[in-house]
Amino acid sequence: MSEPEELPQREQRESTKKKKKAKRSVKKKKEQREGEEQEEQVEFEQEVQSVNECVVLHGIFKLGKKSHDVLLTRTKLTWTPIIPENPTGETGVPQSGEVLLQDIFAVKVKRRRAAGQESGGPVLGVALFWCRRKGRRLEEDTLHLHNASSEHTHTWYNTLKELLTGFSSRPTYLKVFINPSSHKKEAVHIYRDHVAPLFKMADIRTDITVTERKGHALSVMKECKLDEYDGVVCVGGDGSVAELCHALVLRAQLDADSPEKPVRATLPLGIIPAGSTDVVSCSVHGVRDPVTAALHIVLGHLQQVDMCSFSSHGQLVRFGFSAMFGFGGRSLARAEKKRWMPSSRRREYALVKTLARLRPEDCQLSFLSAKKSNSNLFVQRDKDQDQDQDPESEGEESWVTNQGLYLSISIMSIPCLSPHAPQGLAPNTSLANGSAALIAVGNTSRSEFIKHLKRYSSSTGQFNFSFVETHVVSAVKIRPCSLIGCSEDESEEEGDSKTTPFIHTEGTTFPWNIDGELVEIANEVLIRVHPRLITLYGEEVEEAESSVSCSCI
Repeated sequence: MSEPEELPQREQRESTKKKKKAKRSVKKKKEQREGEEQEEQVEFEQEVQSVNECVVLHGIFKLGKKSHDVLLTRTKLTWTPIIPENPTGETGVPQSGEVLLQDIFAVKVKRRRAAGQESGGPVLGVALFWCRRKGRRLEEDTLHLHNASSEHTHTWYNTLKELLTGFSSRPTYLKVFINPSSHKKEAVHIYRDHVAPLFKMADIRTDITVTERKGHALSVMKECKLDEYDGVVCVGGDGSVAELCHALVLRAQLDADSPEKPVRATLPLGIIPAGSTDVVSCSVHGVRDPVTAALHIVLGHLQQVDMCSFSSHGQLVRFGFSAMFGFGGRSLARAEKKRWMPSSRRREYALVKTLARLRPEDCQLSFLSAKKSNSNLFVQRDKDQDQDQDPESEGEESWVTNQGLYLSISIMSIPCLSPHAPQGLAPNTSLANGSAALIAVGNTSRSEFIKHLKRYSSSTGQFNFSFVETHVVSAVKIRPCSLIGCSEDESEEEGDSKTTPFIHTEGTTFPWNIDGELVEIANEVLIRVHPRLITLYGEEVEEAESSVSCSCI
């Protein structure tokens, strides 16, 4: 009886073995097929690279006083000195060099011309204008390739021009707005001396509007034909930048007939810094340098950036990158009353005056945590304080609401780098991560609040206080509660107060600092983050170039 019983078991084992063998065979064939596909992909990429790296032109030019072999591919230009053989058989090591085509922004034919001669003249060679990086700065440099042959020179010139037209993000026609009143009234001078020559060299045409009043750029942007331009340029401070960013997004909404949902701006914006702090410029350039900003525009370096919409009672107030309520809004309101002062003195005066009369705002703060888990944005905070930052399920909005006294509430969708805060008012916040930093400073003593402010000029520690909350959010609501009672002037007294909030008369407005612009709003404000709503010329940086300390604190 044992033999017949073992037979089915044996057959079953053999069947199992065959199935496993078949599975292994299928798996092996699949791995072999995947391996072949990977090899084909590698071969294809190598072919593409070889095509890109194939020599387009090969010639001999003089660089300085020495002759060089010059090779041009589709991605770079390289040169190697021609060193004659030494009778002793010893040869020196040739000092070669290279320039990437992506860093070249202009090419010109060099000619010898007499004094006063504007055209013609014997050919001397080709001049290449390119961008050299020095830290966060971009600097213009020139490579002179000397060759007296007109045919040889023009062949190189025409080929280089054709290759440079392949960079489609580079603008050829720009709408330029210049604010002559910004900061030290140097905007026109900055554009004329540092920016216009680079645009002319790169064959960029411009249509210039010198603004005459606040809101002038917005009114022009609502009417002009944007499809004629490749980009918009702002020469001015944070106020001018804020107005044009708002104008670009608002124009996109009007063109798309989308009053409810913000629409991405169709044209990129270039920012030439000419203000006192230049927060947005520092955030996309790392430096307050007009040449660096102009070269980012010329080379077509594009960076998508998140923006926020600010609305009250269902009505859009404006689009922007950052907002401050409480201390930031009140200090700006005081500074605006002293416009006759120099900007640095006006800023320090307002800061000292607001600190001397420091009072909290009684308000209801609600926020919606960002759906993406960004709990590492505020690494200085304790882990238990991130409990409200868990991402919500798709389609649900779970608001967290707190009510109390706050000295300052800041919402920032960009790092807000500046010379005064080299790592930003919201460090570690990305330009395009679809979220904003909410920094809520609760009520505390003046001395503790000053400690918090001072740490912005250092590297870390500005959030290491028990009275500071930080959250990564996609939306924020702020509803002031102190709407009746005595006025601010009546309630302001010297000394600290941990319990007395600002109390306002009915119908008064609350000062907001939105991108450095004073905005008076009387009611609840809703702030929502809109991912990659605008494109700026520049690239994301982690820290501003230098720090400027404020002597007043």
